Amino acid sequence: MKNSIYTAPVYKLEELNNLFIELTAKNCNQRCHNCYIDFPLSKNIKDFISVDKIKEGLNDTKFENLHCIYLTGAEPMTHPDFNSILRLCLKRCNVCICTNASFLNEKKIRFFKKVEEEGLDINNEISEIKNQIFFKLSLAHYNEIESDKVKYRGNYRQTIYALKTLSRYNFNSILSIQNFYKLNEKEILEMFNKVFKDNEINNTDIQITVSHPAYSDENFSKPASKTDCMYGRTLSQNGIYACPFLSNDYRGRVGSSLKDYSKTIMAETDYCATCSKNNNFMFTIG
Repeated sequence: MKNSIYTAPVYKLEELNNLFIELTAKNCNQRCHNCYIDFPLSKNIKDFISVDKIKEGLNDTKFENLHCIYLTGAEPMTHPDFNSILRLCLKRCNVCICTNASFLNEKKIRFFKKVEEEGLDINNEISEIKNQIFFKLSLAHYNEIESDKVKYRGNYRQTIYALKTLSRYNFNSILSIQNFYKLNEKEILEMFNKVFKDNEINNTDIQITVSHPAYSDENFSKPASKTDCMYGRTLSQNGIYACPFLSNDYRGRVGSSLKDYSKTIMAETDYCATCSKNNNFMFTIG
């Protein structure tokens, strides 16, 4: 009789291309039913990362080939200094805002367009934008009721409105579909294209990604070929972590600062199993 011993795969950081900055770990204006964050009873946790720590992190990575900075957290736009942080990061490279869409009204989106245009190179005759702002939003189903069951009531309409308005202002968006209903990917893409058409949304500005959650009765011992921890690290108020999923989890902590941190991580958590199942990036723009 053979003994089956499971050994968690080890992933090595190949190159630091993506910097995730957790602006807040517990502060959010919503409570999604499927959220991986264990929220306390209070809704007013003031655990915002300091601007000085972000400046320090950007300085520590000044020689890294950063492609994009991701502003993450429970809800990053609740940070009182969000606008300043956005401008600071946009000077370095592209910025992706990972949000629940509840703050994305037309006034705010116009402001983001103004901030993006502040990066125009006035000496460039073509006037190309140096760095861009992207938005990452999420839904769970192409049907409003089914999606809100997983997220929160009103999330579907807020997200569709945000996608429509962002498209009108020529922003590129990533719509992440969390496939809790185990639907066929072809069906998901076809039905969302219909949703975009019905709502007069230009789908050429929207990249749809489908992720599949892992379940406890499934075994994923085979290492994934692409993971966020292979090309990124997360900066939080409490240190450096392998990915946003593992932020503030001791199993994902790789250091105290971006000056000196571990380049390897043992993928031993349930979140790591989800990455293994999808065999692709969960947060990074493809």
